[in-house]
Amino acid sequence: MSGELPLNINIREPRWDQSTFVGRANHFFTVTDPRNILLTNEQLENAKKIVHDYRQGVVPPGLTENELWRAKYVYESAFHPDTGEKMVLIGRMSAQVPMNMTITGCMMTFYRTTPAVLFWQWINQSFNAVVNYTNRSGDAPLTVNELGTAYVSATTGAVATALGLNALTKRVSPLIGRFVPFAAVAAANCINIPLMRQRELKAGIPVTDDSGTRLGESTHAAQQAISQVVVSRILMAAPGMAIPPFIMNTLEKKAFLKRFPWLSAPIQVSLVGFCLVFATPLCCALFPQKSSMSVTSLEAELQARIQESHPELQRVYFNKGL
Repeated sequence: MSGELPLNINIREPRWDQSTFVGRANHFFTVTDPRNILLTNEQLENAKKIVHDYRQGVVPPGLTENELWRAKYVYESAFHPDTGEKMVLIGRMSAQVPMNMTITGCMMTFYRTTPAVLFWQWINQSFNAVVNYTNRSGDAPLTVNELGTAYVSATTGAVATALGLNALTKRVSPLIGRFVPFAAVAAANCINIPLMRQRELKAGIPVTDDSGTRLGESTHAAQQAISQVVVSRILMAAPGMAIPPFIMNTLEKKAFLKRFPWLSAPIQVSLVGFCLVFATPLCCALFPQKSSMSVTSLEAELQARIQESHPELQRVYFNKGL
């Protein structure tokens, strides 16, 4: 049964042109919308049904194009694009701003003592591990042993980095000390993301042609995907961890915060949150979600298979993860 809505709307792709930064930014402002974490399971399942039905040529009476696009983005905010499984709530991209503003704000407020550094770096890396695993590319699951080893290695490396940098700052100005959390987060991203996505580096991620036909798995594509995500994550954290220190350093010299020091953490969290509302979607948009690479850049064996079955194919595509 068909409604008035045409069946040729390509909801497998984003609504906006992904070949431009502006188009990708519009897409990710929708993907990272924090309001999506407030949606009920019933709303998520309803969006899933609308999307699946539409792909099968079934359109509910009265469904508008805007409602269809809304359903697509609600569905994709909660279900993994490769596995189709419902993602854990705090691992979804819509949870990035509220979770990161709280954790980052606290990291930057409580950075002076070793126990505080240990606790907040552990919390941050535990959260990052959940996000990195939830938003991995491909459909090859990590075993429990691999997941545990990756988590322990990533968290230990991040905490050690933070403590080492914190020790060095005792000989520099308080303002420089405020940048320790950012340096630790940047270094930790270089450790955490590859470790939590190590399965992709070993087994490869699915590569397809432009129409989505799966051609094989590539570790070279995985390396490119993970590199892009590391860069995006570091730049995503930069505004929220680089701008507030200057503001807080000035505010803490004022009589107001000296009189009400307990306001320091809420102010810091709010400043970080304001930065992240813009930095998160804009940095996600730096690279296309559906990334591509030349066939000649793939592994020799995969190149040979593709050139034999698709001799005219010049580029392959893959989901880079987030």
